Parts: sequence; C-alpha cells; structure tokens
Amino acid sequence: MEESTRPLAALAEVSVERLRTIGAKRTAALAELGISNVFDLLTWYPRRYIDRTKQVDLSDLTVGDEAAVFGEVTKCRSARMKNGKPMVTLEVKDGSHTLGVVFFNQAWRERQLPVGTQAMFFGKVGEFRDQRQMSNPVVDVIVGLLNEDRDPGRVGRIVPIYPASGKAGLTSWELGGFIEESLRRAGEISDPLANARRASIGVVERSRAMHDIHLPADLSDVAPARRRLAFDEFWRLQLLLALRRKRLEESATGISHLVLDADLEVAPGSPLVAGDSLVRQFIAQHRFALTGAQRRVLLEIAQDLRSGLPMHRLLQGDVGSGKTLVALTAMLAVRGGGHQSALMAPTEVLAEQHATSLRRDLLGLRIPDEAVLSGSREIVVALLTGSTRARERQTVLDGVATGAIDIVVGTHALLNDELQFGSLGLIVIDEQHRFGVEQRARLRENAKAHSKSSSDPDLLVMTATPIPRTAAMVVFGDLDISTIDEMPVGRLPIETLWADNEKKIASCWQRVRDEVQSGHRVYVVCPLVDGSSKVEATSATDERSRLAMGELRGLSVGLLHGQMKPEEKEIVMQQFRTGEIQVLVATTVIEVGVDVSQATVIVIEDAWRFGLAQLHQLRGRVGRGPDQSYCYLLGPAPSDESAIRLDALVATNDGFSLAETDLALRGEGTLLGARQRGRSDLILASLQDDLDLLEAAREVAYEMVAAGDISGMEEELRLFVDEAEATYLFRS
Repeated sequence: MEESTRPLAALAEVSVERLRTIGAKRTAALAELGISNVFDLLTWYPRRYIDRTKQVDLSDLTVGDEAAVFGEVTKCRSARMKNGKPMVTLEVKDGSHTLGVVFFNQAWRERQLPVGTQAMFFGKVGEFRDQRQMSNPVVDVIVGLLNEDRDPGRVGRIVPIYPASGKAGLTSWELGGFIEESLRRAGEISDPLANARRASIGVVERSRAMHDIHLPADLSDVAPARRRLAFDEFWRLQLLLALRRKRLEESATGISHLVLDADLEVAPGSPLVAGDSLVRQFIAQHRFALTGAQRRVLLEIAQDLRSGLPMHRLLQGDVGSGKTLVALTAMLAVRGGGHQSALMAPTEVLAEQHATSLRRDLLGLRIPDEAVLSGSREIVVALLTGSTRARERQTVLDGVATGAIDIVVGTHALLNDELQFGSLGLIVIDEQHRFGVEQRARLRENAKAHSKSSSDPDLLVMTATPIPRTAAMVVFGDLDISTIDEMPVGRLPIETLWADNEKKIASCWQRVRDEVQSGHRVYVVCPLVDGSSKVEATSATDERSRLAMGELRGLSVGLLHGQMKPEEKEIVMQQFRTGEIQVLVATTVIEVGVDVSQATVIVIEDAWRFGLAQLHQLRGRVGRGPDQSYCYLLGPAPSDESAIRLDALVATNDGFSLAETDLALRGEGTLLGARQRGRSDLILASLQDDLDLLEAAREVAYEMVAAGDISGMEEELRLFVDEAEATYLFRS
C-alpha cells in the first residue's frame, strides 16, 4: 500500500487485515459493521466532530442542560435494582470536577467503560443526591483500555466521532486509528475530475477531501470535504444511469409510430372525417376536454413515439389528474400503426378496474379488420391475472398472439412465458413507482422476447405518488419525466379533517350517514385484515361488524380485503358502484386506482399508522366526481412525527408539496431503498441540501458518456454493480 498515488477503487482490493493494528479479532468485529477492506474504512465517515477547544467543562454544567462532556472514568460499579434489572454507575472526572453517570438495563457498559477509559458523554444533566448526573447518555469512547494506541497526541483538537459498536467491542477511537493508518499508507488518491471541472463546480481535490473528512485541522475543513465526497456519490450514480441509457439506445430496435401533434389539439365535439386517426377520433368523442397539462405531456410522448428509439418515460401526476387518459391516448397512437399495448397494474382489483374503464372509454371506436365481415371491429381489451380461469386464459393467450386483442390489462401474470404478442408496441406500468432501474430493464427485455416483432416496446411508467425533483433524478434518472401538474376543470378540493377526539369522531360518523342519505358512497379504511395482539390496529373484519351494529346501524356495510378471492372482490366492488353496498370497509387494497365517482367520504382508521404518501393515495379515492368530498383521519397521534404527517395532509391537497414534506420526514434512504443494492449509494450526499451538486454530477456524467470516455471511473463504478451488469455497461 506504499505507492504514492492510487485510484480510490484500488483500496477495495486491500483487506483490513493488511493494516498493522488489526488482528483476527478486530477483523471479525469490523466485518460485523460491513467493513472488509480499506475502501470500506475510508467511506465509514464520522457522524460528528468534537472541538476539544470548545467542549463543556464539568464545572460549567447546569442542571437541565443538554451537553457533551469529556472525562475519564474514575469509578465503575454494577448492581441490581429491586426489580432485578442491572444498573451501572460511573464517576467521571475532567480534572477536579466530577459527574455521575448511570445506565439502566445496560449491563455491558461495565465492560465498555472500566476505570481509566476516556470518553465523550452526550445527554441531559440531572441531579441525584446533590450531584450532577446523566442517565443513559450516548457514549463515544475516545481512549479505551483494550488493544488501542493511547498516544494522547492522537486525540487532537478536532476529534471525529464514528458510528461504532460497543457490543461488538469496537470504539470510535479504534476506528479512527484504523482510518488514520489507512490514509497514511494509501498516500495520494488520484482524482478523475479535471482541475477545470473542480473549479467550476466548486469542489476540492479528492485526496484532500478524504483526508479532511477524517482528520480536519479545523472544523471549517469539514464542509468542503463533505461537499466533494457528496459530489462523488452523485457522480457515480449518474454515470451508472447514463451508461444504462446509452446501452439501451445502442441495442434498441424501436418502432416509429405516426402521431400528429394536430390530432392532440382537437376539442370534444369537433367534426370528424373519414381517415381521421384513432387519437383524433378518441379526443373528439371523449366526454372530457384535455387539460393544458395533459396536452403538454401528450406532445412529449408523441415526440418519443415518432422516434426510432423506444420511449422510456415516467408520467407523474397527482391522484385524479388524468394519467390513465394520457396513457390510453398513447395506446391508441400505437394501435393506429397496427401494434398492441400491455397495461400492468400492481393488484387484481386495479387491473379489473382498468379493463372496465378502458372498455367504457373506447366504446364506439372502430378499427379496420379484414378478418371480419363488416371490415371493421371495436378495439378489444382483455384482462389477464393470476386468477383468470384456464379456458378464458387460453382465449386471451390466443387473441394476443394473433393480434385479435389490441390491449391486454393484467398483473405480473403478463410476464408469463406463455404470453406471446403479435407486435407489442407499448408497455404501461401503473403505480410501479417502487420499481428500480434493473426491474424495469428486465420487464422491457422480457416483453421484447415475447413479441414476434422482436422490437423494443415503448415504456410508460405511471405514478400518482409524486416525488421531489432531486429524488426523481436519482430514482428515475434513466427515464424522461413528464408531469401533469393541473387537475381537470370542475374538481373540488377534498376537505381533510383530523378527528382526534370523541366529539370529532362522532361528527365524522354523522357526516357518513348524511352523505349516504344523499346517495353517495363511503370508504372506511383499516390497517389490518385480522386483529393482532402485537399490533393495536383496527381489524377490517371486526370494524365492519362493529360499525354495522353501532354508528352505521341501518346502512349497508360491505367488506373488501386482499385475502378475498378475486371473484368475491369484483362482486363487492360492483355492489359498491351500484349502491347496493353504501359503506365499504376495506384494507389498503383500495389504495391505488379504485375509481367510484359517487364516493365522497373516506374515513381512515388509525391514520397515524400510514405513511404520508399512502394517506394521500387513500384520500384520492374520493373527490372523483362533481360533489364536495371529505377525508377523515381518525385517532390521536402517538408521536410528534406522526402528528406532523397528519397536519400536513390536513393543510394541503398538493401531492408535490406533500412529497417534499415526506422527504424531510423520512429522509432519502426510504425513497432510494427501491433502487439501492449492495453498497449504500448515498452516505454524505443529501437530496434536500445538495441540488446543485446533483445537477453538476448529472451534467458531467452525461458529457463523459456521450464522449465515450469514463476513464478513471470504470473500476470505481464496478464496486457498485454486480458482474453481469458490469459486463453489460462497460463493454467496448
């Protein structure tokens, strides 16, 4: 490891066992943290820093303060409380002043903090028997007694505090020592980012950044180091996305569809003439006029469809914004050229509803077909799910293979090897926003393999769960993004109310009765199907019985949940649409896409248990007709975080605003979880705070890939993909 300059990726080939201070025991302990090589060590960044010149002296502590103090353990003893649970008490000194520290039910602290240990203690200062004391503080061992170099010079003025594992026997101090040795022996780390680029982006050189993030001479050194390393995280991600896109375009054999922009400009009721396209006929005959946003998005899609490259587009829009109408228009453009479409939905309930609504919207449209006596026929929409009966299934398979079926709607059953298309032109994936880039690539390749035309189908991914622009650039960075940011004319905002006490809950049930009396329908959503002793949530089955005998006595109360058979679900949904069932008690099986325009109230039990995006999706089940609609959130919030979620939902109907709130509450880890694999992609970089770095990284990455030169980064990128994908991405 003594070379003077080396690529960062080369350090992944150096095992931690090569470090002089690490033996078999520490190698095993590091493995528990996921650290096996020097690259892992150097990207195990400090979680905070202690400026030893500004630390709080014990003499300055005030009862009630939150404080971080440094001291040496001078006494340590363990005892049992009256309830039999362990208690460890310490005396900590920083010279002439002392602090009491007590740990309840943490017996292992006696082994971690023997007399002589020097550590930082973070916690609230209390008082016990006239002595200042901390109870169960956060501890970072700086100088322990086991197998560490105790050279006081290593403590330094700025002390990095690392995520450590006391139970695994590793301290922050030890990790710092391992990292310091790694940096010293690694020497200069080469920088693949050119000087001019560094200057334009405003980032420091990589080797300096790696040194200053771990061993800053001053706290002011940390921010520039973090900025550069955060840029590198975004850069790697964007390079991978740009390479995936380039490889797709290189290997694609797309279909060029004839779509006229003028056909998208017609209004309902416009006159038609013989030979008009299916798109023009559909828009002219449809009961609703396109919104400006729908028309803008369709023009973007039309440009993709005309191109010889396959479309790879994300369509995002709030619940009820008309995404399905846009997708259907695209399907008709594809059918106009003689090609088929497939629409895949995540649940059978949603797939069945899509098939029903497509047939309704296409009623009256005819296409030429020499195989029928009249010379033309209606557009055929078929449904294929896991529960489709064998005889009906074979009919669908035959119709798709011959081209007699124009649009097939289904669940993951559409990926079955038996399904062979005559000529598949377009795949629409509804509500699959959790799919990562690899899953989408597999779907596209699978569909191409199962189409006799052997062409790459266009891909349109729809989501009603908007995500912030920064997250979209990472999660959906391989897709072009279209956004419907306008609601159809005449839609009234849903009034959302949080019923957190008995009086408000009683008012909610009265609203339900009043709306049913007016001929409307109501959803009641519960978190679980069956009761659970482990989770205090209202079971849908029990709640249906309770409501039918209690607050909603005399009303027709139905039940819908995921464990019912498909035919049972469809019967229930049909009864709900017709009004035979007035109140539908359901689980989140109705979360996406279920569209009953007469439904004007949704009551969400134990609302605090749901995430913000899910609550917004559920709320979107109402407000789909001309009448005022209401969403009731039932129950108190047991935490500040859940209260913020519910308050946010009450405050706005804007899904894009809620997406920003959700990102702030949950952090990017949750949003990125669907696309992350192997090593963590983002450690220092923040989607909320580093937009300029993300945009710069994207620009640099796409320029490099367009120029066909990713020198200096290929081996680094290999650390983040498996062997099969590396072969695909990095071929000459």
